[in-house]
Amino acid sequence: MISLEAPFSQLSHLTGKEMHCLAAVGMHKVGDLLEYLPRRHEDRRRFDAFPNQPTTTAVCLKGKVIDSCLRRFGGRNFYEAVIMDDAGGVFGSGRITCRWFNMHFIHKLVATGHEIILYGKVKEAKNRLVIDQPEFEVLREDEDAADSVHIERVVPVYRNVTGISQRRLRELIYQLLEQLDPQSETAAFRVIPEISRLEVLRMAHFPATLEQAHEAYRHFALEEFFGIQLNVVWRRLHHRQRPGRVLAKKTGLLKDFYRSLPFDLTGAQKRSIREIIQDMRSEYPMSRLLQGDVGAGKTFVAMASMLLAVDSGAQAALMAPTQILAEQHYLTFRRWLEPLGIRVVLRTGSRQESNHLEMEGNAQMIIGTHALLYDNALFADLGLVVIDEQHKFGVAQRAALVRQGIVPDVLVMTATPIPRTLSMTLYGDLDVSLLDEKPAGRGAIITGLRIKPKQTDVTSFVRDHLEKGRQAYLVYPLVEESDKLKAESAIQAHGKWIKRLPNHEIGLLHGKLRPEEKEAVMERFRSGKTDALVATTVIEVGVDVPNANVMVLHHAERFGLAQLHQLRGRIGRGDHKSYCILLTDGKSPEAVQKLKVLEDSADGFVIAEEDLKLRGPGDLLGTNQSGLGNIRFSEFLADTALLRQARELADKVIDQDPELSGPHAALRSFIVEVSDEDAPPQA
Repeated sequence: MISLEAPFSQLSHLTGKEMHCLAAVGMHKVGDLLEYLPRRHEDRRRFDAFPNQPTTTAVCLKGKVIDSCLRRFGGRNFYEAVIMDDAGGVFGSGRITCRWFNMHFIHKLVATGHEIILYGKVKEAKNRLVIDQPEFEVLREDEDAADSVHIERVVPVYRNVTGISQRRLRELIYQLLEQLDPQSETAAFRVIPEISRLEVLRMAHFPATLEQAHEAYRHFALEEFFGIQLNVVWRRLHHRQRPGRVLAKKTGLLKDFYRSLPFDLTGAQKRSIREIIQDMRSEYPMSRLLQGDVGAGKTFVAMASMLLAVDSGAQAALMAPTQILAEQHYLTFRRWLEPLGIRVVLRTGSRQESNHLEMEGNAQMIIGTHALLYDNALFADLGLVVIDEQHKFGVAQRAALVRQGIVPDVLVMTATPIPRTLSMTLYGDLDVSLLDEKPAGRGAIITGLRIKPKQTDVTSFVRDHLEKGRQAYLVYPLVEESDKLKAESAIQAHGKWIKRLPNHEIGLLHGKLRPEEKEAVMERFRSGKTDALVATTVIEVGVDVPNANVMVLHHAERFGLAQLHQLRGRIGRGDHKSYCILLTDGKSPEAVQKLKVLEDSADGFVIAEEDLKLRGPGDLLGTNQSGLGNIRFSEFLADTALLRQARELADKVIDQDPELSGPHAALRSFIVEVSDEDAPPQA
């Protein structure tokens, strides 16, 4: 019998070379290898029939290699094997051609006469059904189905470990599960004590059914979400135990601000400001999320909040993720607050501006990028921190700005619509204010999906609006031409649009320009000197040009839904009817389906839910920036019941053991805390 903590050196059936290969991917002991879960399973008790036509999803096929050879086409070498259905074509075409490009060693593994299992998506090429770069496994002639872990059962398929074959990895894990001492896993963490984790591991690696594998993974997801929720509940409890400062007793500046506005705030904006006032007047520091769809008016709520801090004699800082967004905020704040006598400062990596001279240590509102983290001279008495598009910042950066004050109030804002099923995962430690109304006076946005339109029609549409005095965004996914991606770049397109619209000024904006170049381009566009702006996603947030009412998104299938919705939010900011045109080649039915969601809905929350269903959460919420690392079982983030169960378990633990120093002391290792060492160095 072996334990989970046993090092590989104690295993007689593991070679030195295999130990080296496993160590290269961070595995050193038995528990590491058993936690290396399959990325999928194949039900090898039955296989898919050989198809008669291309497939939209991957299929798992079993057949025999009847022909194989090395070939060269279009300057590329590839190995080709023709596979015939064991059933002789009774249930399908009976024949599939497999191609492996730039993998010449495949001819040593796959040869005529081999029985083989294939996994991949079938497409049509020159009147043949083809699978390019399929996953495969060659079956041995002496395979005993009764004893094999490779056939006639639900079989795990793992991510490749260089130097160890799929078959060998499967056999190693099977042996370890058979030899594992049941007592060794009792020390391991169990979310539900009644369930043996060893049994869950067995179900995950070698389940009796695919449904059983799903249940095992759901259990591991519960473990992971419990760890996240434990952090959330812990932070919420301990944040509220810290004494803060009482602000927002005075509202004179806020009332002056209201009177100066030529429009009325929405009900949602007023409600959010009331909630913020209540928090700022509390003896505990505010920790609030302001969430609103694009164009919902978060900036004016932030402005009101910062005025409340200034009226109390404190400073307020707003940190934005990009220079363009920081500069946009600076211009907006100066426009509305300079008449009230507010001293506003801009600090980015390349710019230092203010509306008053001799501002060091005397600024009332400081707006900038992460450059704020390094400018101690600016902060004399920081009372409120506002972080815009907060998921773009790392947890250490957020903490570093907060430390510039003494327990300041914190307001974080996001325009990324967060699926309701996910909000409790990442923001469960924050109080939430929701802007669910759009300000009056905004023009309608018409969204249209166009598959392979004529370029002359697109040009004519843009020209018509420019000649009416409007402006346009022409958005591309790439800055420069790429060998890997077949998509026109912004730099290529810029020259073409200059020729298409010879009587109009066409600007170019992308992330590789120097900061001063970006600002010069944006200034010409804001002032109306530039008629159309060829751009990349650098305009995704913070660009506010009310006169721009046309956006043409080229290769729209290459953007995520949430990102497309953010980009669309750059138009419809004036009183003109606006148009968002999504251009695609239509080759991918899934991409067309995705884009139709955007065509049919302007509700950011509906779009976010659909984005979650179509591609999973990915980095939608900036999970890489959350301080919790990558979410391993992200496919379960849409499982509301599971998230609630994890939260209930975490609440129960913290209620019983608030300091995690008693019966749940082992769980203290789950808590992720940001220390001073994690913060960026001070200049």
